[in-house]
Amino acid sequence: MKAISYILPSMAYGGDYNPEQWEENVWYEDAVLMKKAGVNLVSVGIFSWAVLEREEGRFDFTWLDKVMDILHEHGVGVCLATATASPPAWLSRNYPESLAVDSSGVRYSFGSRQHYSPNSPVYRKAVKKLVTKLAERYKDHPALKMWHINNEYGCHVSECYSPDSLEAFRAWLRRRYTTVDTLNEKWGTNFWSQRYNYFDDVTFLNNTPTFPNPGQQLDYKRFMNDSLFELYLLEKKILRDITPGVPVFTNFMFEFKPLNYFSWARELDVVTWDTYPDPREGTPEAHAMQHDLMRSLKDGQPFLVMEQVTSHVNWRDINVPKKPGEMRLWSYSATARGSDGIMFFQWRQSRAGAEKFHGAMVPHSGDENSRTYREVQQLGEELKLLDSLTGAVVPAKAAIIFDWENWWAVEMEGKPHNKLSYLEQVKTYYHTFYKQNIAVDFVQPGSDLSSYHFVAAPMLYMLKDGEEKNLENYVGEGGTLVVSFFSGIVDENDRIHLGYYPEPLRHVLGMHVEEFVPMAEADTNQLSAGTDHYRCTTWSDVIHLDTAEAAAYFTGDWYQGRPAVTTNPYGKGKAVYVGTEPEQAFIDDLLTGLMREKGITPPAFAPQNVEIVERTSGKGRHLVIVNHNQEETRIELESGRSYVDLLTGTEVENEVIVQAVDVLVLREAEQK
Repeated sequence: MKAISYILPSMAYGGDYNPEQWEENVWYEDAVLMKKAGVNLVSVGIFSWAVLEREEGRFDFTWLDKVMDILHEHGVGVCLATATASPPAWLSRNYPESLAVDSSGVRYSFGSRQHYSPNSPVYRKAVKKLVTKLAERYKDHPALKMWHINNEYGCHVSECYSPDSLEAFRAWLRRRYTTVDTLNEKWGTNFWSQRYNYFDDVTFLNNTPTFPNPGQQLDYKRFMNDSLFELYLLEKKILRDITPGVPVFTNFMFEFKPLNYFSWARELDVVTWDTYPDPREGTPEAHAMQHDLMRSLKDGQPFLVMEQVTSHVNWRDINVPKKPGEMRLWSYSATARGSDGIMFFQWRQSRAGAEKFHGAMVPHSGDENSRTYREVQQLGEELKLLDSLTGAVVPAKAAIIFDWENWWAVEMEGKPHNKLSYLEQVKTYYHTFYKQNIAVDFVQPGSDLSSYHFVAAPMLYMLKDGEEKNLENYVGEGGTLVVSFFSGIVDENDRIHLGYYPEPLRHVLGMHVEEFVPMAEADTNQLSAGTDHYRCTTWSDVIHLDTAEAAAYFTGDWYQGRPAVTTNPYGKGKAVYVGTEPEQAFIDDLLTGLMREKGITPPAFAPQNVEIVERTSGKGRHLVIVNHNQEETRIELESGRSYVDLLTGTEVENEVIVQAVDVLVLREAEQK
């Protein structure tokens, strides 16, 4: 199904709206308050299945008809949700087999959400009926702007061990491997006498006495990703057939491991995601990285923040609120990195239910003079001034390779070091780019890398067929590649690439690893790079040079004097290997030097904790500057360029002052 070209005409602003929780008179109050706050888009009906289909086959759309009409009359568009994220009680009562089963073999019960088995034919049949009814009823309604499919797939149930799921897993394996002999070869089942004679012999690995078969474990993760993805595609097909011109999406989540968002994003017209920074973290860096990842999922297309909170959530141990100005500041961080809108969970704070203490755009008091609503109103008015940002991209000359299946594989049991965190390795490399305001995309190992001058590949443990050639070609054509330790070790079935490590990358890296030396938690070593010395932990490689040269050496332990970091000219480019986990300062120095060689610089230089991101389009070149500091900061701009501050309308050039906890959005003025 071909994606719809998607660019919003203006910055989206609004949130999840749950009118079914309120009396009809409140709907009119809400519409008036939305208009005052600058709201132009809301998601409706996300958890409304039980009031749309009160008993099997007995539908009631009268309340939704009225809500859609009211919103349209007040100039508010609707992301209409398909309501399939939380099946009603009658489905669980009439069809208990539709419930998901946990790893202990126990069925989940009704009374929360996401309790369905993704492979239940009963659930899928009910979904088809509901989504078809919704699409047919509202296909021509003028308020309908987008379709919001389900909600946060896999958030609570990303694994299911029901009989339906087992049958579906076996069918998935037949499609993937055709013969059971091929399955046995790919899984290496001659080890521990795990051979299967028939596909129907395959069971779930939810209760093994010790390490399960890693190839089977990895395929189960792929299967569950595909099972949930099939649900999305099922709904998308219905909506596309009935409303072919209406964009569709589902909302992604923060650092969510179970789903391969790169594969999902191909079937979304716009990537949306839910961002909930914890004010206790003290830094927006982790969420900035996720914004960059979400922007990268569709090759740089702008995304939407579909959920954030105005003040505080309800599901942490302590739910600290955002301080005055923080919501606005973090919203602009998202906007800087590619979001074409800011949405919240939710519009009006619930009176009852599990999330009644979760913040909202309108708090329990309903007071327009509350701090929350005043900040909501301010942001809404400001976003109206930023329409030239919609559709603008973030130009990046650097990239980080990120692969979900590699994430799954590297953190399964049975590794030389079983406390490795793939995400932490990625964050270590991302930190350098973030700190220096260097725009960075996330790419897959098989992506077209030709537009990037510099690519980092942290802990690329799994290399699939053809990916090594893609990396070789990239370096050969002039790119700079940095590869970290424990990379290029296994194929897509978690089978070792035989030879010295990392066998698929030996040619481009010009070195090989004889053996691994995982380090105990308290152990450290040191790198010597010229006159500089750096601490290293976690892991060491015993490296032999082929065509590469040593850029740093270990200074301690039995492998002292051996290379720790290598560099290898290859074709027109260069490949660097980091055979340990150095302290952050080394990664910063290494990447900074390599980027300087490639001429990669930020749009402007700034003190720490100031984000500067460039977004460009046919509507102009923009700089979004976000000052997270408690004091004002002065930024020198590129000479010879003048800008308009979109929030104030004033013209600036040469330098700007950004107040404490404040933002500037600058659009480059046309040259006279």
